[in-house]
Amino acid sequence: MSYPPPPAGYQNFGQPPPGQYPPQGQYPPPQQGQYPPQHHQQQPPYGAPAAPYGQQQPYPPQAPYGQQQGYPPPGQYGQHGYPPQQQPPPHGQPSHSPYPQNQQPYPPPTHSPYPQQQQPFVAPPPMGQYPPQGQYPPPHQGQYPPQQHQQQPPYGAPSTVPTPPSPGYDPNQVAHFDASGPADQLRKAMKGFGTDESTLIRVLAHMPPQEIPVVKQTYQQRHRRSLESDIKDECSSYFEFALLAILRGPLQQDVWCLNDALKGAGTKEALLDDVLICRSNADIRAIKIAYQQTHRRSLESDVKADLSAKTERMYSMILAASRQEESAPVHPQAVDADVTELHRATEAKTGADQLTVCSVLTSRSDGQIRAIAQAYEHKYRRSLETVIKNDFAGHMEDALVRMIRSGADKAMRDAIALEECMSGPGTKDERLVTRVVAIHWDRAHAAQVKGAYKHRYKKDLISRIRGETSGDYERVLVAMME
Repeated sequence: MSYPPPPAGYQNFGQPPPGQYPPQGQYPPPQQGQYPPQHHQQQPPYGAPAAPYGQQQPYPPQAPYGQQQGYPPPGQYGQHGYPPQQQPPPHGQPSHSPYPQNQQPYPPPTHSPYPQQQQPFVAPPPMGQYPPQGQYPPPHQGQYPPQQHQQQPPYGAPSTVPTPPSPGYDPNQVAHFDASGPADQLRKAMKGFGTDESTLIRVLAHMPPQEIPVVKQTYQQRHRRSLESDIKDECSSYFEFALLAILRGPLQQDVWCLNDALKGAGTKEALLDDVLICRSNADIRAIKIAYQQTHRRSLESDVKADLSAKTERMYSMILAASRQEESAPVHPQAVDADVTELHRATEAKTGADQLTVCSVLTSRSDGQIRAIAQAYEHKYRRSLETVIKNDFAGHMEDALVRMIRSGADKAMRDAIALEECMSGPGTKDERLVTRVVAIHWDRAHAAQVKGAYKHRYKKDLISRIRGETSGDYERVLVAMME
């Protein structure tokens, strides 16, 4: 679907930097009715009191996920009711916000240093955004700051830039370093009588994905042994399961999970969702190529053979790798059209038009899904997630809800997913390991997930993991999340 150009006076707004969660601490109340201009503003120093603002009321307690943020009255955002959003940082820039620390923190929160002793969260953030800890400047209700004109790309330049593969998904992303030290430490930990599990955890838990192939190759060359085979011989249970997941690296771990989800009787739909939903086009292509090379079958053919009807159609849309790129602008007219189409396919009729909803959500970028969800709630006073839960059921519901959460707030999505592994009778250990390993590859995102978990569940994620696991299994999970 091509997006028409915005009307005069509108600024294209796209995907802001990835979900920015501070370490666990204090959430200040959001600014209602005000979005800052696209330029630097002076902010009081961290911890300084905000300027007086009438009789400002505290932000209400957190509502259920998907209904956390209210929306100001119509007209407060202008004609269409959409706040401007930041463009994503260029490839190669850090994942935190590129703005300096004195930048106004809403809508994309800034990265700032935080003291080690944090205060607990006490109020919910805006939808999908966790601001830095401290005091917000006072809101100015009724004022909408002027928008700045964006720099247009040169004539003939592409309007969008493809999202690059994630670390570990490009075969050319291999570290060049002397891996003899880690390789020798790993061999020493498993040589002779007994195993030094602490050394295995220390060496592997935080190893970047680009270094893993080098360490495995160096281990083989220096010791004439397979590192994976030695791990299997020396370790056991979920500790072994976790170390092998790390040694596969993120791409081969995705391939392993997909094969595990599709093999045998039945399908592990949650595992398919974890690997495939709301991934970049580049990552989906890399996964399909790696799956074909590993199993000599196409991923699409295996999905079609294992699934059926509309669920199979939804995954075919996902595997087409034709989502809007994150650099694509978010046009208000296109958002309005998607909101109307989603409403007609759900609440406005008896029986949801499942394929229409799937078509919209599988083809939009995270930034566009975020804008659609915000606009839907602003227009119909119901969250899009609630609508999906009312009109869908089973795996289709789970998949579509994950798409909405991925667009709105990836860190909160993953915090909820981890709690699902630990809540109820018994711990879903394999799923917990798989999700922790997937999260730990991005250290900044892992910190965001811990902040989101603390905010939603009012308890520490690492303490929660310790309460559900034990022994070396516990220690490796905790090390990955620390």
